[in-house]
Amino acid sequence: MKGRRFSRKREAIMEKLASATSHPTAEWIHSELKCEHPDIGVATVYRNLSEFRERGEIISLGTINGQERFDATTVRHDHFICESCGAIIDVPHDSGCEGMYAKIAPELKATVSRHHVFYYGKCGKC
Repeated sequence: MKGRRFSRKREAIMEKLASATSHPTAEWIHSELKCEHPDIGVATVYRNLSEFRERGEIISLGTINGQERFDATTVRHDHFICESCGAIIDVPHDSGCEGMYAKIAPELKATVSRHHVFYYGKCGKC
């Protein structure tokens, strides 16, 4: 974090997100950290998540079931979303998708630099 002072709360937020496999919300991270950091506010969590996202340290999956979800895994991968329980599961990226860039770029008259795929259905637990 170039140019930033050390912050225990900032570090705790990143550690909590990085250790979670559930693609948590800011509210979940806040509730998980509240015992260890009683003075942490949900606004602090949101502000730090926003900064992490801007620096490319995390990604936002967007709003899913009414809440923004976050992922500390920034290597290229896709996601499966269970339409029954709302679970979000990482899916290995299909490297063959980049071949589609050459096909659709001329059709769109655009340059395609990246994409993200969401698969929907019912997870194995449901």
